[in-house]
Amino acid sequence: MNNSNFDKFPEVPIKGYYGFKGWEEIGGEINRNLNKEKKKSIIVIECYPGVLIDPFINAMQSQIGNITFIDASSGLKPEEEITKMVFPFVTDDPVFGYVTSLSLLDFFDENSLKKHQKEIEQQDKGIICIYGIGASLFYSEPDVLIYADMPRWEIQLRFRNNWVGNLGASNFTDEFSYKYKRAFFVDWKVCDRVKMDMFEKMDYVLDSTIQDAPKMITGKTFLEAMKQVVKRPFSVVPFFDPGPWGGQWLKEVCDLDRSKVNYAWGFVCVPEENSLLLRFDNILFETASINLVYYQPRQLLGDKVYEAFGAEFPIRFDFLDTMEGGNLSLQVHPLTEYIHEKFGMNYTQNESYYFLDAKEDAVVYLGLKDNIVPDKMLEELEAAQEEGGSFDTDKFVEKWSVKKHDHVLIPAGTVHCSGANTVVLEISATPYIFTFKLWDWDRLGLNGKPRPISLKHGREAIQWDRTIDWTRDNILDKVEKTSEGDGWIEEKTGLHEGSFIETHRHWFTKKVFHETDGVVNILNLVEGREVIVESPSGAFEPFIIHYAETFIVPAEVGAYTVRPTVENGGKRCATMKAIVRIENIPHNRIN
Repeated sequence: MNNSNFDKFPEVPIKGYYGFKGWEEIGGEINRNLNKEKKKSIIVIECYPGVLIDPFINAMQSQIGNITFIDASSGLKPEEEITKMVFPFVTDDPVFGYVTSLSLLDFFDENSLKKHQKEIEQQDKGIICIYGIGASLFYSEPDVLIYADMPRWEIQLRFRNNWVGNLGASNFTDEFSYKYKRAFFVDWKVCDRVKMDMFEKMDYVLDSTIQDAPKMITGKTFLEAMKQVVKRPFSVVPFFDPGPWGGQWLKEVCDLDRSKVNYAWGFVCVPEENSLLLRFDNILFETASINLVYYQPRQLLGDKVYEAFGAEFPIRFDFLDTMEGGNLSLQVHPLTEYIHEKFGMNYTQNESYYFLDAKEDAVVYLGLKDNIVPDKMLEELEAAQEEGGSFDTDKFVEKWSVKKHDHVLIPAGTVHCSGANTVVLEISATPYIFTFKLWDWDRLGLNGKPRPISLKHGREAIQWDRTIDWTRDNILDKVEKTSEGDGWIEEKTGLHEGSFIETHRHWFTKKVFHETDGVVNILNLVEGREVIVESPSGAFEPFIIHYAETFIVPAEVGAYTVRPTVENGGKRCATMKAIVRIENIPHNRIN
């Protein structure tokens, strides 16, 4: 294997704009923009969950001087009342909840909020700064509005370090799984609605992802940056995580920390949780990549995808590394009607496994064996879960040999898991939390505790007619050559009738022409050391992609080309491209 050239911190250049860095400079910029002639000035710092705002408050106190501070959390309802209010959405299920219908205002005590608003109104001079989640509810038209944002992956790290708890809760030391579930179904949904309303109003945007190296840009600069990003291909910042079945491949290929026990997941395109690195003239600014989806959805996704899904990014790419590791958990995903009824989601997780690498003994568990008795399989799964016994997977689930570059389709309802000694590029619809684990091979999680099994939900999802012949005929490496040209071949590698995701593989030694056709494209370089992505008309600067890297081509881009660089030494390259097949959306989405 060549030395890794994987870019773990891809940047998007934003020319002609600058920002502010360090708490002292940031505080000074706020001070300079206050109208000194006004007797009374109001500053609002609206925060996303996970933000640690105290250093900013200290900087403002130091730079501006005499300020009256109001912590927005002082207007929240009592914690016990909030916990009771969110329970129908968090539920007592160890993994799953229901998408909330609550608004941020529901978390605040009406009388307390009115009291604070009256006090603000009655103060006739001086500077008042309201800060925290919900600060914008206290005063709707401040002199300075600052939005302090935070990518969701960083929030998860802060959950694990017990730095932060959930909205309206002091549960810093609760289990990570609970805090994540509550954030996924409640906190982030509630605060995203506020964030989307802020875009055209905010004067500044704060990046405190690196706590001791904060950056800030103006709101206008932020919006201009979002408009520039959708005019070119780009990559989000990947993140990686260990797991009980994790392997060693990602360490080498992506140049990760060799001292870690393993890396199981590589989240290379999950815009809800990834971040974007924006390179301004004087700073590198990190922002949640979901902001691009929220602010420029039509330009990014395309009109038809946006009309079908709204401001949601419907496709994700991630790595599953079991090289020198173990089998994934045996699992199944829910059908659309079930996920909508039980969890409030509009579409389900149809997915596929593209085998980026595999050893000679590699297998995938996919579909059921012929003539099994469903009640018997469920009975043995229940016994394994409740009595701690083992489950004989080979007795019920068919096992298929796989090799590098095989592609298997996994429509919702199909029992499946990848075996050890593989690296999977998982191409999936976005509701990624809804994996119903049926069996986990008698092992514990990295925390030393049993991993949650979702047999109650799983038994409702299994499609019992997906046996050997059906699997072979419908979802096992269905490759079809669709076109070819000078130095390239295009193949359609899979589109099950129940999925809205269509995938195409291009093998090439020369330039390949692509066209978005008004639909967002997501690509991964699955073979080759390095390629260059270019605009035939020079509309964007050339963009370098290395082996295993993923990039997004916004719908607005239109035509683009991909060609090998001299780094490949004339060897063949390959990309996997995923798009939304518009005509399939009505069969998968509950309106």
